[in-house]
Amino acid sequence: MAQESADLTSDYQFWLQKLSAWEQASSKETQEDTCLHLSRFQEFLRQMYEILKEMDSDAILERFPTIGQLLAKACWNPLILAYDESQKLVIWCLCCLVNKEPRTSAESGLNSWIRGLLSHVLSAFRFDMKEVCLFTKSLGYESIDYYPSLLKNMVLSLVSELRESHLNGLNTQSRMAPERMMSLSQVCVPLVTLPDMEPLVEALLTYHGHEPQEVLAPEFFEAVNEAFLSEKIVLPTSSVVSLWFRHLPSLEKATLHLFEKLFSSKIICLRRMECCIRESFLPQAACQPAIFRIVDEMFRFVLLETDGAPEVLAALQVFTSCLVEALKKENKQLKFALRTYFPYGAPCLAAALSQHPEAIPQGHRLQPLLHISQLLREAVEDCTRGSPRDPFESWFLFAHFGGWVDLAVAESLLREEAEPPAGLLWLLVFYYSPQDGSQRREQSMVELKVLINHLLMLLRIGHLSATDLQEAAESPSGDPRPPVCGQLVRRLLLSLLLWTPEGHAIVWEAVTHMAHTDAVIQEIIGFLDQTLYRSHHLCVEASRKLARELLKELQAQV
Repeated sequence: MAQESADLTSDYQFWLQKLSAWEQASSKETQEDTCLHLSRFQEFLRQMYEILKEMDSDAILERFPTIGQLLAKACWNPLILAYDESQKLVIWCLCCLVNKEPRTSAESGLNSWIRGLLSHVLSAFRFDMKEVCLFTKSLGYESIDYYPSLLKNMVLSLVSELRESHLNGLNTQSRMAPERMMSLSQVCVPLVTLPDMEPLVEALLTYHGHEPQEVLAPEFFEAVNEAFLSEKIVLPTSSVVSLWFRHLPSLEKATLHLFEKLFSSKIICLRRMECCIRESFLPQAACQPAIFRIVDEMFRFVLLETDGAPEVLAALQVFTSCLVEALKKENKQLKFALRTYFPYGAPCLAAALSQHPEAIPQGHRLQPLLHISQLLREAVEDCTRGSPRDPFESWFLFAHFGGWVDLAVAESLLREEAEPPAGLLWLLVFYYSPQDGSQRREQSMVELKVLINHLLMLLRIGHLSATDLQEAAESPSGDPRPPVCGQLVRRLLLSLLLWTPEGHAIVWEAVTHMAHTDAVIQEIIGFLDQTLYRSHHLCVEASRKLARELLKELQAQV
Protein backbone atom coordinates (compact mmCIF):
# COMPACT_ATOMS: atom_id res chain seq x y z
CA MET A 1 0.00 0.00 0.00
CA ALA A 2 2.85 2.38 0.87
CA GLN A 3 4.54 1.51 -2.43
CA GLU A 4 1.32 2.28 -4.37
CA SER A 5 1.04 5.63 -2.60
CA ALA A 6 4.66 6.48 -3.43
CA ASP A 7 4.13 5.47 -7.05
CA LEU A 8 1.04 7.67 -7.34
CA THR A 9 2.91 10.63 -5.84
CA SER A 10 5.71 10.12 -8.38
CA ASP A 11 3.20 9.84 -11.22
CA TYR A 12 1.41 12.95 -9.94
CA GLN A 13 4.58 15.06 -10.22
CA PHE A 14 5.37 13.58 -13.64
CA TRP A 15 1.97 14.46 -15.08
CA LEU A 16 1.98 17.94 -13.56
CA GLN A 17 5.27 18.63 -15.35
CA LYS A 18 4.01 17.07 -18.58
CA LEU A 19 0.84 19.17 -18.55
CA SER A 20 2.89 22.32 -17.96
CA ALA A 21 5.14 21.46 -20.92
CA TRP A 22 2.17 20.77 -23.19
CA GLU A 23 0.57 24.04 -22.07
CA GLN A 24 3.63 26.13 -23.01
CA ALA A 25 4.00 24.86 -26.57
CA SER A 26 1.53 24.00 -29.33
CA SER A 27 3.85 22.66 -31.98
CA LYS A 28 3.28 19.52 -34.01
CA GLU A 29 5.85 17.68 -31.87
CA THR A 30 4.07 18.67 -28.62
CA GLN A 31 0.74 17.45 -29.98
CA GLU A 32 2.28 14.15 -31.05
CA ASP A 33 3.81 13.73 -27.59
CA THR A 34 0.44 14.44 -26.01
CA CYS A 35 -1.22 11.86 -28.19
CA LEU A 36 1.37 9.23 -27.28
CA HIS A 37 0.69 9.74 -23.56
CA LEU A 38 -3.14 10.02 -23.65
CA SER A 39 -3.91 6.44 -22.65
CA ARG A 40 -1.43 6.55 -19.75
CA PHE A 41 -2.79 9.90 -18.55
CA GLN A 42 -6.33 8.55 -18.68
CA GLU A 43 -5.30 5.61 -16.50
CA PHE A 44 -3.68 8.06 -14.07
CA LEU A 45 -6.94 10.05 -13.92
CA ARG A 46 -8.85 6.84 -13.20
CA GLN A 47 -6.53 5.99 -10.31
CA MET A 48 -6.78 9.53 -8.98
CA TYR A 49 -10.56 9.41 -9.06
CA GLU A 50 -10.63 6.13 -7.11
CA ILE A 51 -8.63 7.84 -4.36
CA LEU A 52 -10.37 11.25 -4.47
CA LYS A 53 -13.91 9.86 -4.24
CA GLU A 54 -13.10 8.38 -0.81
CA MET A 55 -11.91 11.72 0.58
CA ASP A 56 -13.59 15.01 1.40
CA SER A 57 -12.52 18.31 -0.16
CA ASP A 58 -10.33 19.40 2.74
CA ALA A 59 -8.45 16.10 2.87
CA ILE A 60 -7.86 16.17 -0.89
CA LEU A 61 -6.35 19.65 -0.80
CA GLU A 62 -4.20 18.73 2.17
CA ARG A 63 -2.74 15.68 0.41
CA PHE A 64 -2.64 17.16 -3.12
CA PRO A 65 -2.22 20.95 -2.75
CA THR A 66 -1.72 21.45 -6.50
CA ILE A 67 -4.57 19.17 -7.65
CA GLY A 68 -6.48 22.21 -8.88
CA GLN A 69 -3.58 23.23 -11.15
CA LEU A 70 -3.28 19.73 -12.59
CA LEU A 71 -6.97 19.39 -13.40
CA ALA A 72 -7.21 22.96 -14.73
CA LYS A 73 -4.36 22.27 -17.18
CA ALA A 74 -6.17 19.09 -18.28
CA CYS A 75 -9.40 21.06 -18.77
CA TRP A 76 -7.71 23.44 -21.19
CA ASN A 77 -6.13 20.70 -23.30
CA PRO A 78 -8.55 19.79 -26.10
CA LEU A 79 -6.67 16.62 -27.00
CA ILE A 80 -7.15 15.22 -23.50
CA LEU A 81 -10.84 16.10 -23.49
CA ALA A 82 -11.35 14.49 -26.89
CA TYR A 83 -9.78 11.19 -25.87
CA ASP A 84 -12.01 8.28 -24.87
CA GLU A 85 -13.22 8.71 -21.25
CA SER A 86 -10.71 11.35 -20.19
CA GLN A 87 -13.27 14.14 -20.27
CA LYS A 88 -15.64 12.15 -18.04
CA LEU A 89 -12.82 11.36 -15.58
CA VAL A 90 -11.71 15.00 -15.41
CA ILE A 91 -15.29 16.00 -14.61
CA TRP A 92 -15.64 13.44 -11.82
CA CYS A 93 -12.27 14.42 -10.32
CA LEU A 94 -13.35 18.06 -10.32
CA CYS A 95 -16.61 17.12 -8.60
CA CYS A 96 -14.65 15.52 -5.77
CA LEU A 97 -13.11 18.92 -5.05
CA VAL A 98 -16.48 20.60 -4.55
CA ASN A 99 -17.07 21.43 -0.90
CA LYS A 100 -20.65 20.36 -0.18
CA GLU A 101 -21.02 22.73 2.77
CA PRO A 102 -18.68 25.70 2.24
CA ARG A 103 -18.10 27.61 5.46
CA THR A 104 -15.70 30.30 4.30
CA SER A 105 -15.49 32.68 1.36
CA ALA A 106 -12.37 30.81 0.21
CA GLU A 107 -14.28 27.53 0.03
CA SER A 108 -17.17 29.20 -1.78
CA GLY A 109 -14.69 30.78 -4.20
CA LEU A 110 -13.11 27.38 -4.89
CA ASN A 111 -16.55 25.90 -5.65
CA SER A 112 -17.26 28.76 -8.06
CA TRP A 113 -13.89 28.27 -9.78
CA ILE A 114 -14.53 24.52 -10.17
CA ARG A 115 -17.94 25.16 -11.69
CA GLY A 116 -16.32 27.55 -14.14
CA LEU A 117 -13.94 24.79 -15.24
CA LEU A 118 -16.85 22.36 -15.61
CA SER A 119 -18.73 24.88 -17.73
CA HIS A 120 -15.68 25.30 -19.95
CA VAL A 121 -15.19 21.56 -20.38
CA LEU A 122 -18.69 20.96 -21.73
CA SER A 123 -19.40 24.22 -23.54
CA ALA A 124 -16.33 26.11 -24.80
CA PHE A 125 -14.74 22.94 -26.14
CA ARG A 126 -17.80 22.18 -28.17
CA PHE A 127 -17.54 25.29 -30.30
CA ASP A 128 -13.77 25.56 -30.71
CA MET A 129 -12.11 22.59 -32.38
CA LYS A 130 -9.16 24.46 -33.89
CA GLU A 131 -6.56 22.60 -31.81
CA VAL A 132 -8.07 19.22 -32.65
CA CYS A 133 -8.26 20.11 -36.34
CA LEU A 134 -4.61 21.22 -36.32
CA PHE A 135 -3.47 17.97 -34.75
CA THR A 136 -5.57 15.59 -36.86
CA LYS A 137 -4.68 17.33 -40.11
CA SER A 138 -0.99 17.21 -39.26
CA LEU A 139 -1.36 13.44 -39.01
CA GLY A 140 -3.19 13.29 -42.33
CA TYR A 141 -6.67 12.54 -40.97
CA GLU A 142 -9.99 14.32 -41.43
CA SER A 143 -11.23 16.41 -38.50
CA ILE A 144 -13.60 14.53 -36.18
CA ASP A 145 -15.99 16.31 -33.85
CA TYR A 146 -15.39 14.15 -30.82
CA TYR A 147 -17.35 16.24 -28.33
CA PRO A 148 -21.01 15.87 -29.41
CA SER A 149 -20.98 12.08 -29.55
CA LEU A 150 -19.00 11.84 -26.32
CA LEU A 151 -21.31 14.14 -24.37
CA LYS A 152 -24.45 12.58 -25.82
CA ASN A 153 -23.23 9.12 -24.88
CA MET A 154 -22.43 10.27 -21.36
CA VAL A 155 -25.86 11.87 -20.98
CA LEU A 156 -27.71 8.86 -22.42
CA SER A 157 -25.77 6.54 -20.16
CA LEU A 158 -26.64 8.58 -17.05
CA VAL A 159 -30.29 8.92 -18.06
CA SER A 160 -30.51 5.17 -18.56
CA GLU A 161 -28.88 4.60 -15.17
CA LEU A 162 -31.35 6.97 -13.49
CA ARG A 163 -34.33 5.22 -15.07
CA GLU A 164 -33.07 1.80 -14.04
CA SER A 165 -32.48 3.12 -10.53
CA HIS A 166 -36.03 4.46 -10.43
CA LEU A 167 -37.49 1.15 -11.63
CA ASN A 168 -35.52 -0.82 -9.04
CA GLY A 169 -37.58 0.86 -6.31
CA LEU A 170 -36.74 -0.50 -2.89
CA ASN A 171 -33.82 -2.58 -4.16
CA THR A 172 -31.14 -0.46 -2.49
CA GLN A 173 -28.25 -2.40 -4.04
CA SER A 174 -29.39 -1.51 -7.56
CA ARG A 175 -30.31 2.10 -6.84
CA MET A 176 -28.01 5.03 -7.47
CA ALA A 177 -26.54 6.17 -4.16
CA PRO A 178 -27.88 9.48 -2.77
CA GLU A 179 -24.31 10.81 -2.57
CA ARG A 180 -23.84 10.21 -6.27
CA MET A 181 -27.20 11.81 -7.06
CA MET A 182 -26.11 14.87 -5.09
CA SER A 183 -22.75 15.00 -6.84
CA LEU A 184 -24.31 14.50 -10.27
CA SER A 185 -26.79 17.34 -9.72
CA GLN A 186 -23.93 19.62 -8.60
CA VAL A 187 -22.03 18.83 -11.80
CA CYS A 188 -25.05 19.93 -13.82
CA VAL A 189 -25.33 23.35 -12.17
CA PRO A 190 -23.22 25.29 -14.72
CA LEU A 191 -24.36 23.11 -17.62
CA VAL A 192 -28.17 23.18 -17.45
CA THR A 193 -28.50 25.49 -20.47
CA LEU A 194 -26.58 23.17 -22.82
CA PRO A 195 -29.06 21.56 -25.25
CA ASP A 196 -27.34 18.17 -24.99
CA MET A 197 -27.85 18.19 -21.22
CA GLU A 198 -31.66 18.53 -21.40
CA PRO A 199 -32.41 14.77 -21.15
CA LEU A 200 -30.26 14.50 -18.03
CA VAL A 201 -31.81 17.60 -16.42
CA GLU A 202 -35.31 16.22 -17.08
CA ALA A 203 -34.34 12.78 -15.76
CA LEU A 204 -32.97 14.29 -12.55
CA LEU A 205 -36.06 16.45 -12.02
CA THR A 206 -38.49 13.57 -12.49
CA TYR A 207 -36.43 11.02 -10.54
CA HIS A 208 -38.29 9.91 -7.41
CA GLY A 209 -36.26 7.91 -4.95
CA HIS A 210 -37.26 6.56 -1.56
CA GLU A 211 -34.91 8.65 0.54
CA PRO A 212 -36.46 10.70 3.37
CA GLN A 213 -34.48 13.78 2.33
CA GLU A 214 -33.97 15.51 -1.02
CA VAL A 215 -31.08 13.91 -2.93
CA LEU A 216 -30.53 16.75 -5.41
CA ALA A 217 -28.54 19.87 -4.62
CA PRO A 218 -30.50 23.11 -3.98
CA GLU A 219 -28.09 24.86 -6.39
CA PHE A 220 -29.27 22.52 -9.14
CA PHE A 221 -32.93 23.44 -8.62
CA GLU A 222 -32.02 27.13 -8.49
CA ALA A 223 -29.98 26.92 -11.70
CA VAL A 224 -32.71 25.07 -13.58
CA ASN A 225 -35.40 27.45 -12.32
CA GLU A 226 -33.37 30.51 -13.29
CA ALA A 227 -32.69 29.10 -16.76
CA PHE A 228 -36.37 28.24 -17.22
CA LEU A 229 -37.64 31.65 -16.09
CA SER A 230 -35.15 33.43 -18.36
CA GLU A 231 -36.29 31.18 -21.24
CA LYS A 232 -32.83 29.69 -21.79
CA ILE A 233 -34.22 26.16 -21.60
CA VAL A 234 -37.53 24.49 -22.43
CA LEU A 235 -38.92 21.86 -20.08
CA PRO A 236 -41.99 19.62 -20.31
CA THR A 237 -44.79 20.32 -17.87
CA SER A 238 -44.01 17.23 -15.79
CA SER A 239 -40.44 18.43 -15.18
CA VAL A 240 -41.57 21.95 -14.24
CA VAL A 241 -44.16 20.59 -11.81
CA SER A 242 -41.55 18.31 -10.24
CA LEU A 243 -39.10 21.22 -9.92
CA TRP A 244 -41.57 23.46 -8.08
CA PHE A 245 -43.02 20.60 -6.05
CA ARG A 246 -39.58 19.57 -4.75
CA HIS A 247 -38.06 23.02 -4.23
CA LEU A 248 -40.27 25.64 -2.58
CA PRO A 249 -37.88 28.60 -3.15
CA SER A 250 -38.05 27.96 -6.91
CA LEU A 251 -41.86 28.01 -6.84
CA GLU A 252 -41.87 31.24 -4.84
CA LYS A 253 -39.39 32.84 -7.23
CA ALA A 254 -41.46 31.75 -10.25
CA THR A 255 -44.58 33.30 -8.69
CA LEU A 256 -42.79 36.55 -7.89
CA HIS A 257 -41.41 36.56 -11.44
CA LEU A 258 -44.99 36.32 -12.72
CA PHE A 259 -46.13 39.12 -10.40
CA GLU A 260 -43.38 41.40 -11.74
CA LYS A 261 -44.61 40.79 -15.28
CA LEU A 262 -48.27 41.27 -14.41
CA PHE A 263 -47.90 44.45 -12.37
CA SER A 264 -45.14 46.21 -14.29
CA SER A 265 -47.61 48.10 -16.50
CA LYS A 266 -49.73 50.97 -15.18
CA ILE A 267 -52.59 49.95 -17.47
CA ILE A 268 -54.58 46.81 -16.65
CA CYS A 269 -55.02 44.55 -19.68
CA LEU A 270 -56.61 41.20 -18.91
CA ARG A 271 -55.69 39.67 -22.27
CA ARG A 272 -52.03 40.47 -21.66
CA MET A 273 -52.35 39.09 -18.13
CA GLU A 274 -53.85 35.89 -19.48
CA CYS A 275 -50.97 35.41 -21.93
CA CYS A 276 -48.36 35.96 -19.20
CA ILE A 277 -50.13 33.58 -16.82
CA ARG A 278 -50.48 30.81 -19.42
CA GLU A 279 -46.83 31.12 -20.46
CA SER A 280 -45.70 30.91 -16.82
CA PHE A 281 -46.79 27.22 -16.50
CA LEU A 282 -48.10 28.08 -13.01
CA PRO A 283 -51.79 27.24 -13.72
CA GLN A 284 -50.78 23.80 -15.03
CA ALA A 285 -48.46 23.26 -12.06
CA ALA A 286 -51.14 24.51 -9.65
CA CYS A 287 -53.27 21.50 -10.55
CA GLN A 288 -51.16 19.98 -7.77
CA PRO A 289 -53.01 21.19 -4.64
CA ALA A 290 -49.76 21.71 -2.70
CA ILE A 291 -48.45 24.05 -5.39
CA PHE A 292 -51.78 25.86 -5.66
CA ARG A 293 -51.84 26.57 -1.92
CA ILE A 294 -48.45 28.30 -2.09
CA VAL A 295 -49.37 30.43 -5.12
CA ASP A 296 -52.77 31.23 -3.59
CA GLU A 297 -51.18 32.32 -0.30
CA MET A 298 -48.86 34.65 -2.21
CA PHE A 299 -51.87 36.19 -3.98
CA ARG A 300 -53.56 36.57 -0.60
CA PHE A 301 -50.51 38.33 0.85
CA VAL A 302 -50.25 40.77 -2.09
CA LEU A 303 -53.98 41.52 -1.91
CA LEU A 304 -53.69 42.36 1.78
CA GLU A 305 -50.51 44.40 1.32
CA THR A 306 -52.02 46.46 -1.54
CA ASP A 307 -55.41 46.81 0.17
CA GLY A 308 -57.13 44.92 -2.63
CA ALA A 309 -55.54 46.73 -5.60
CA PRO A 310 -57.64 46.27 -8.78
CA GLU A 311 -54.72 44.89 -10.80
CA VAL A 312 -54.00 42.23 -8.15
CA LEU A 313 -57.67 41.25 -7.94
CA ALA A 314 -57.86 41.05 -11.74
CA ALA A 315 -54.71 38.89 -11.89
CA LEU A 316 -56.12 36.51 -9.26
CA GLN A 317 -59.33 36.10 -11.25
CA VAL A 318 -57.53 35.48 -14.55
CA PHE A 319 -55.20 32.99 -12.83
CA THR A 320 -58.19 31.17 -11.33
CA SER A 321 -59.85 31.04 -14.74
CA CYS A 322 -56.71 29.49 -16.26
CA LEU A 323 -56.49 27.02 -13.35
CA VAL A 324 -60.11 25.90 -13.77
CA GLU A 325 -59.46 25.38 -17.47
CA ALA A 326 -56.37 23.28 -16.68
CA LEU A 327 -58.31 21.26 -14.09
CA LYS A 328 -61.05 20.51 -16.58
CA LYS A 329 -58.51 18.87 -18.86
CA GLU A 330 -57.48 16.55 -16.02
CA ASN A 331 -60.72 16.06 -14.14
CA LYS A 332 -64.19 16.23 -15.60
CA GLN A 333 -65.89 16.28 -12.18
CA LEU A 334 -64.62 19.75 -11.40
CA LYS A 335 -66.90 20.44 -8.43
CA PHE A 336 -65.28 17.64 -6.43
CA ALA A 337 -61.77 18.81 -7.25
CA LEU A 338 -62.51 22.32 -6.01
CA ARG A 339 -62.98 21.07 -2.46
CA THR A 340 -59.31 20.22 -2.41
CA TYR A 341 -58.23 23.66 -3.62
CA PHE A 342 -60.62 25.78 -1.56
CA PRO A 343 -61.03 23.97 1.77
CA TYR A 344 -61.86 27.18 3.66
CA GLY A 345 -65.15 27.73 1.81
CA ALA A 346 -68.36 25.73 1.53
CA PRO A 347 -68.08 23.21 -1.37
CA CYS A 348 -71.47 24.26 -2.71
CA LEU A 349 -70.32 27.90 -2.78
CA ALA A 350 -67.13 27.08 -4.71
CA ALA A 351 -69.15 25.01 -7.18
CA ALA A 352 -71.70 27.81 -7.67
CA LEU A 353 -69.00 30.45 -8.21
CA SER A 354 -66.94 28.35 -10.63
CA GLN A 355 -69.73 27.83 -13.14
CA HIS A 356 -69.30 29.45 -16.52
CA PRO A 357 -71.79 32.30 -17.08
CA GLU A 358 -72.29 31.19 -20.71
CA ALA A 359 -73.92 28.08 -19.29
CA ILE A 360 -76.60 30.27 -17.69
CA PRO A 361 -79.09 31.85 -20.15
CA GLN A 362 -79.13 35.62 -19.88
CA GLY A 363 -82.69 35.75 -18.62
CA HIS A 364 -82.08 33.11 -15.94
CA ARG A 365 -79.10 34.53 -14.05
CA LEU A 366 -81.05 36.05 -11.17
CA GLN A 367 -81.65 32.83 -9.22
CA PRO A 368 -78.02 31.56 -9.36
CA LEU A 369 -76.80 35.01 -8.24
CA LEU A 370 -79.28 35.11 -5.36
CA HIS A 371 -78.16 31.60 -4.35
CA ILE A 372 -74.51 32.74 -4.27
CA SER A 373 -75.52 35.79 -2.24
CA GLN A 374 -77.40 33.64 0.27
CA LEU A 375 -74.46 31.24 0.73
CA LEU A 376 -72.00 34.09 1.22
CA ARG A 377 -74.26 35.98 3.58
CA GLU A 378 -74.74 32.91 5.76
CA ALA A 379 -70.98 32.36 5.90
CA VAL A 380 -70.23 36.02 6.72
CA GLU A 381 -73.02 37.00 9.10
CA ASP A 382 -73.27 33.72 10.99
CA CYS A 383 -69.57 33.63 11.85
CA THR A 384 -68.58 33.45 15.52
CA ARG A 385 -68.27 36.82 17.23
CA GLY A 386 -64.66 37.90 17.58
CA SER A 387 -63.33 35.99 14.54
CA PRO A 388 -62.72 38.71 11.91
CA ARG A 389 -60.87 36.32 9.59
CA ASP A 390 -64.04 34.48 8.59
CA PRO A 391 -65.56 37.29 6.47
CA PHE A 392 -62.26 37.73 4.66
CA GLU A 393 -62.00 34.00 3.96
CA SER A 394 -65.45 34.06 2.38
CA TRP A 395 -64.60 37.16 0.37
CA PHE A 396 -61.25 35.69 -0.73
CA LEU A 397 -63.04 32.65 -2.14
CA PHE A 398 -65.59 34.96 -3.78
CA ALA A 399 -62.79 37.13 -5.21
CA HIS A 400 -61.31 34.21 -7.16
CA PHE A 401 -64.47 34.01 -9.30
CA GLY A 402 -65.97 37.44 -8.65
CA GLY A 403 -65.23 38.99 -12.05
CA TRP A 404 -68.21 37.53 -13.87
CA VAL A 405 -70.47 37.84 -10.81
CA ASP A 406 -69.66 41.55 -10.54
CA LEU A 407 -70.74 42.23 -14.12
CA ALA A 408 -73.74 39.91 -13.97
CA VAL A 409 -75.09 41.55 -10.78
CA ALA A 410 -74.80 45.06 -12.22
CA GLU A 411 -76.48 43.90 -15.42
CA SER A 412 -79.33 42.19 -13.54
CA LEU A 413 -79.94 45.18 -11.25
CA LEU A 414 -80.32 47.56 -14.20
CA ARG A 415 -82.59 45.20 -16.14
CA GLU A 416 -84.95 44.27 -13.28
CA GLU A 417 -88.18 46.16 -13.68
CA ALA A 418 -89.28 45.35 -10.14
CA GLU A 419 -87.68 46.43 -6.86
CA PRO A 420 -83.91 45.70 -6.82
CA PRO A 421 -83.44 42.39 -4.96
CA ALA A 422 -81.71 42.89 -1.61
CA GLY A 423 -79.58 39.81 -2.26
CA LEU A 424 -77.98 41.38 -5.34
CA LEU A 425 -77.39 44.67 -3.55
CA TRP A 426 -75.71 42.84 -0.66
CA LEU A 427 -73.54 40.82 -3.06
CA LEU A 428 -72.30 43.90 -4.90
CA VAL A 429 -71.55 45.87 -1.72
CA PHE A 430 -69.77 42.90 -0.11
CA TYR A 431 -67.62 42.35 -3.21
CA TYR A 432 -66.34 45.95 -3.18
CA SER A 433 -66.12 46.47 0.57
CA PRO A 434 -65.78 43.18 2.50
CA GLN A 435 -64.30 44.91 5.56
CA ASP A 436 -67.50 46.88 6.27
CA GLY A 437 -69.65 45.83 9.20
CA SER A 438 -73.30 44.92 8.73
CA GLN A 439 -74.52 48.43 9.62
CA ARG A 440 -72.26 50.18 7.13
CA ARG A 441 -73.14 47.56 4.50
CA GLU A 442 -76.85 48.17 5.00
CA GLN A 443 -76.32 51.92 4.58
CA SER A 444 -74.49 51.37 1.28
CA MET A 445 -77.27 49.06 0.09
CA VAL A 446 -79.86 51.79 0.79
CA GLU A 447 -77.88 54.38 -1.20
CA LEU A 448 -77.44 51.97 -4.14
CA LYS A 449 -81.13 51.12 -4.11
CA VAL A 450 -82.05 54.81 -4.32
CA LEU A 451 -79.64 55.29 -7.21
CA ILE A 452 -80.91 52.26 -9.15
CA ASN A 453 -84.56 53.28 -8.72
CA HIS A 454 -83.67 56.77 -9.96
CA LEU A 455 -81.85 55.40 -13.02
CA LEU A 456 -84.65 52.99 -13.87
CA MET A 457 -87.17 55.85 -13.57
CA LEU A 458 -85.10 57.94 -16.02
CA LEU A 459 -85.04 55.01 -18.46
CA ARG A 460 -88.82 54.54 -18.20
CA ILE A 461 -89.43 58.23 -18.86
CA GLY A 462 -87.31 57.93 -21.99
CA HIS A 463 -85.26 61.01 -21.24
CA LEU A 464 -81.62 60.48 -20.24
CA SER A 465 -78.89 63.10 -20.24
CA ALA A 466 -75.35 63.36 -18.90
CA THR A 467 -76.58 66.00 -16.46
CA ASP A 468 -79.26 63.63 -15.16
CA LEU A 469 -76.63 60.97 -14.52
CA GLN A 470 -74.34 63.44 -12.77
CA GLU A 471 -77.17 64.52 -10.48
CA ALA A 472 -78.16 60.90 -9.81
CA ALA A 473 -74.59 60.07 -8.82
CA GLU A 474 -74.54 62.70 -6.07
CA SER A 475 -75.17 61.60 -2.50
CA PRO A 476 -78.78 62.21 -1.36
CA SER A 477 -77.49 63.81 1.86
CA GLY A 478 -75.08 66.05 -0.05
CA ASP A 479 -72.10 64.66 1.87
CA PRO A 480 -69.22 63.12 -0.07
CA ARG A 481 -69.60 59.37 -0.50
CA PRO A 482 -66.96 56.95 0.83
CA PRO A 483 -64.46 55.96 -1.95
CA VAL A 484 -65.87 52.43 -2.27
CA CYS A 485 -69.42 53.67 -2.55
CA GLY A 486 -68.35 56.20 -5.19
CA GLN A 487 -66.68 53.38 -7.12
CA LEU A 488 -69.88 51.33 -7.00
CA VAL A 489 -71.92 54.28 -8.28
CA ARG A 490 -69.56 54.78 -11.25
CA ARG A 491 -69.73 51.03 -11.94
CA LEU A 492 -73.50 51.14 -12.23
CA LEU A 493 -73.48 54.30 -14.35
CA LEU A 494 -70.96 52.82 -16.78
CA SER A 495 -73.01 49.63 -17.01
CA LEU A 496 -76.10 51.70 -17.84
CA LEU A 497 -74.20 53.68 -20.50
CA LEU A 498 -72.90 50.54 -22.21
CA TRP A 499 -75.93 48.26 -21.98
CA THR A 500 -78.80 50.57 -22.97
CA PRO A 501 -79.45 52.37 -26.27
CA GLU A 502 -80.25 55.53 -24.29
CA GLY A 503 -76.83 55.33 -22.68
CA HIS A 504 -75.03 54.99 -26.03
CA ALA A 505 -76.28 58.41 -27.10
CA ILE A 506 -74.69 60.25 -24.16
CA VAL A 507 -71.77 57.98 -23.27
CA TRP A 508 -68.95 60.30 -24.38
CA GLU A 509 -70.31 63.33 -22.54
CA ALA A 510 -71.10 61.31 -19.40
CA VAL A 511 -67.65 59.64 -19.26
CA THR A 512 -66.01 63.06 -19.69
CA HIS A 513 -67.90 64.29 -16.61
CA MET A 514 -66.87 61.22 -14.61
CA ALA A 515 -63.19 61.10 -15.65
CA HIS A 516 -62.07 64.08 -13.59
CA THR A 517 -58.96 62.47 -12.02
CA ASP A 518 -56.27 60.02 -13.18
CA ALA A 519 -57.42 57.50 -10.58
CA VAL A 520 -60.98 57.54 -11.91
CA ILE A 521 -59.73 57.25 -15.50
CA GLN A 522 -57.74 54.14 -14.51
CA GLU A 523 -60.82 52.76 -12.79
CA ILE A 524 -62.95 53.28 -15.91
CA ILE A 525 -60.25 51.72 -18.12
CA GLY A 526 -60.23 48.67 -15.83
CA PHE A 527 -64.01 48.34 -16.06
CA LEU A 528 -64.02 48.59 -19.86
CA ASP A 529 -61.20 46.08 -20.19
CA GLN A 530 -62.97 43.63 -17.89
CA THR A 531 -66.21 44.09 -19.80
CA LEU A 532 -64.52 43.33 -23.14
CA TYR A 533 -62.59 40.40 -21.65
CA ARG A 534 -65.85 38.86 -20.46
CA SER A 535 -67.71 39.83 -23.63
CA HIS A 536 -70.41 37.15 -23.18
CA HIS A 537 -72.08 39.66 -20.86
CA LEU A 538 -72.45 42.12 -23.73
CA CYS A 539 -74.69 40.55 -26.30
CA VAL A 540 -74.92 43.56 -28.58
CA GLU A 541 -72.00 44.20 -30.94
CA ALA A 542 -72.70 47.95 -30.74
CA SER A 543 -71.94 47.83 -27.01
CA ARG A 544 -68.67 45.99 -27.56
CA LYS A 545 -67.65 48.43 -30.26
CA LEU A 546 -68.47 51.38 -28.03
CA ALA A 547 -66.47 49.88 -25.15
CA ARG A 548 -63.44 49.40 -27.44
CA GLU A 549 -63.62 53.01 -28.66
CA LEU A 550 -63.90 54.36 -25.12
CA LEU A 551 -61.01 52.20 -23.95
CA LYS A 552 -58.76 53.36 -26.77
CA GLU A 553 -59.57 57.02 -26.15
CA LEU A 554 -59.00 56.85 -22.38
CA GLN A 555 -55.76 54.86 -22.72
CA ALA A 556 -54.45 57.62 -24.99
CA GLN A 557 -55.04 60.12 -22.17
CA VAL A 558 -52.99 58.19 -19.60
